This record gives sequence, structure tokens and C-alpha cells, in this order.
Amino acid sequence: MKPENLLEIHDLYLNFYTYDGVVRALDGVDLDLRKGEVLGLVGETGSGKSVTSLSTLAMVITPGAIEGGTIRADIDNKTVDILDVTESELLKIRGRYIAMIFQEPRAALNPVHTAGKQVSEVFFHHRMKELIQSAILEVETTQKKAKGPKRALYSRELSYLRRMQRNPKSISVRIVGKIPIVNKFKKRINKITRREVVRLLGQLRISDPDRVVDMYPHELSGGMAQRVVIAMALACSPQLLIADEPTTSLDVTVQAQILQLVKELRQKYKSAILYVTHDLGVVAEVCDRVAVMYAGKVVEIADVMELFRKPLHPYTQGLLGSIPRPGKKFISIPGTVPSLINPPEGCRFHDRCKFALEVCERAKPGLVEVEKEHKVACHLY
Repeated sequence: MKPENLLEIHDLYLNFYTYDGVVRALDGVDLDLRKGEVLGLVGETGSGKSVTSLSTLAMVITPGAIEGGTIRADIDNKTVDILDVTESELLKIRGRYIAMIFQEPRAALNPVHTAGKQVSEVFFHHRMKELIQSAILEVETTQKKAKGPKRALYSRELSYLRRMQRNPKSISVRIVGKIPIVNKFKKRINKITRREVVRLLGQLRISDPDRVVDMYPHELSGGMAQRVVIAMALACSPQLLIADEPTTSLDVTVQAQILQLVKELRQKYKSAILYVTHDLGVVAEVCDRVAVMYAGKVVEIADVMELFRKPLHPYTQGLLGSIPRPGKKFISIPGTVPSLINPPEGCRFHDRCKFALEVCERAKPGLVEVEKEHKVACHLY
């Protein structure tokens, strides 16, 4: 991996095996995300944006299967191939180093658990050692002020916490945790976790987080539910945050608030962000670079201002030309997105492209750097 990159996707192929045929969803995707940047991933519905982001976490749903390629990430200064690690290792990576904000917040939240409990689960899974250490420090501080029998009770609680610190899953810890009289250590950890969740919800501009932490998903507005999902993703300050169209189901006012929040979170947590969207206005607002996808392939990558100033690929030109603007004629892209069960040979865009050449019908164009930091997959270049 290049030292400046946090994520590198190379030659990624993914198919879905359906009764109608094989859906060739990703056709050799090449993508890299640098440390600390916001990379926009744009394209029409069905272009492969969400599938690419899910592949980054090895979360491809059956009947999908990754057929080739590599997804390498810089995890704690070590290069890890996401497609070549065990399921137990993936569980440690997901949420801790790479987290995801899903498109539909209510679908991402469990309706029978409170918002606080669902955010707490991330802390319990990835940050239990930190919680136990905080509990030990709290008990030690309180013990110094205690006298007589209470001091002995705190000593007992400390011994349980230290035993838990050595091995949280030991049989003795699990047995003690089920005895109501002596499991005070467990209640203390829950109390510390609740404080952390309330603090995190407050940072996400949720008014009255002490009340929201005990609310169920159906009691939350769309914007509040999305903030809870963001809190779950940010609980461990991940190195990479994947935002899969996080504002699609929200009204315009709340969309603006979430976009402002994303920009602030980037500054605060120093995380790299892969922002998946079909809205070029959002790309211009929050992204540093942008990758354009069409029919399962990245067709252009450039700095966001460079892309808007000088789009090279005919599809990118069509996308920008189809944005409604006052005083300008609306120009749509002719034709429709091809079926990925039987995609066109060669360049998948050639049957909709007014600049198509004979070679476009038989050969796939590779992604080449035409100008500095500006790559395009097109035979015209």
C-alpha cells in the first residue's frame, strides 16, 4: 500500500447468483482512499455504490459473492486484506476501525431496544477494557474517602473488577455477574457506559440526551434516529467511516444539519470518510475527491473542483449536464442503465455515449491518469 492511503480496492469483481441469471454487479473496481480525506462515490441507482461500500466490510449478502480482487486497509499501521481475514478478526475490525452509517436509520436500529442500549453495545464489544479501567479508577478514588465496612466492600468490588480486567469471559466473572447482591461492579460499568453514551449524543447535537438515551427508535424523529446511528458508528473513533447516503430519507433542513455534522466530525475525529451518494450537490459540499461509478465500474476519479470544472468521461459530463439550473436547458442522458445480467461488451456505457468509437464495443477501457490526480476509463483518452 502507498503510505498516504488508508484503503485500496483493486480489481474487485462481485456477482449475484439469481434465478434470472448472474448479476455482474462489480466489474473490476479500482479505488483508493487517503488518510483524513472525504471521498465521494457517486452514480445512478444500481451503479454499485452501496455494494462497493459493503464489500469494504466484507458484508456481501447471499447470493452475492466476491469473485476476485483485493481490499487492503491500513489497520493500526498494518496492512490487512479484508478479504483474507477470519470472521473473528472481521468482528474486531468492524465498528472499531471501519464503521458504517447506513442509508435507512430505522432499519439499522433494533425496535425493541432503547437508543442508549444499542450505542452501549458498541462500547461493550470494542471498548470493555477501557470501561473496566475507568470503573477501577472510580472505585479506588471512592475507597480512599470511605471508612469502616464500606472500605471492605470497595475492596471486594475492586477484586472483582481486576479479575474481570484479566479475563472478562472467565467462569467466575460470569457467575458473579448473575448474583444480584454482589454484581455491583457490573452496574458500575453500565453507569459509566451510560455517561459515555450521553456525552456522545450531546456531541451530535441531540437536545436533552439524558432523555433520548432511554427512548425507543419509534419515539425518535428521522434526524434523531440518524444521529443515534452516527453515534453507534463513532463510538470507537474509527479510522474509516463509510456513510451510505445518510441523508436520503431526511427532509432538506435536517439534511443540511447532518452534512454540517459530517464536516465537523471529520475535523474532530480525523477519520477518513467514504461518502456514498447520488447527489452531486452533496459531493460539492463535503468531499475532497470524487469517484464516479457506472454499471459496476469506476469511470472517473478526480479532485472535486477539478471534476466539476473539467469532467472528462462522457457519463460524468452527462451527469453534470442533467442537473437543473436556472436559465440553462435540461439535458438528460439518453437510454437506460443496462441490465447487469447481460451487460454490453466492451465499455458498458458505449450504447448511451454520443462519442462512442468502434473499439468501445469490444474492449474495456482501463483507468488511466490523463492529468495529475485525474483518472478516467475511456478510449477517447
